[in-house]
Amino acid sequence: MIAGHFGLAAAVKSQERQVPLWALMLGTQWLDVLFIPLFIMGVETIVPAPGLEPGYGHSVIHADYTHSFVGAVILSVIYGLIFLPSWGRRTAIVLASMSFSHWILDLIVHRMDLPWLPANAGNLPRLGFGLWKWPSASALVELILIVGGAWLYWRAARAIASGRGPAPMRRADLAAAVILVSGLIVLGLDVTGLVG
Repeated sequence: MIAGHFGLAAAVKSQERQVPLWALMLGTQWLDVLFIPLFIMGVETIVPAPGLEPGYGHSVIHADYTHSFVGAVILSVIYGLIFLPSWGRRTAIVLASMSFSHWILDLIVHRMDLPWLPANAGNLPRLGFGLWKWPSASALVELILIVGGAWLYWRAARAIASGRGPAPMRRADLAAAVILVSGLIVLGLDVTGLVG
């Protein structure tokens, strides 16, 4: 759900104009950014779901530190705290929430592979609603997030640019188009198995 996370960031930007879009987009991927070095070290892994070939939504992700419920809360708070001194409390809370939204969206699509505690301490039942079992439905949800996020961003950007002349309006249109097209490309690459 790479592109869906970015679509949500664009939607939040439409309401939280003081927060830089890059920080929102990084926030949506913060858990995955930290997952990468652990994946490279073999601490966290991705394997095909039993009986399935690799493909969109056909993975079980053992991200027992970065994607555990408690781990995601801690990492999201850290992400918000990084920005607190420079951008203030409201922006820090928005960015921490944006980071945690990654876990919420993953809960919807992942198979039951999200632990409650880091390292799956206590061996509690894992979480995941498993929308990835139906790749078309999962891709549709991502598409809705991309299109909806781009539209909300475009609407807010045009409202800000309104009355400032044609150049700011064109920049608003261009920015929203870049968000939309980029999201669609990433979704297409993810669905075809070229990324994700």
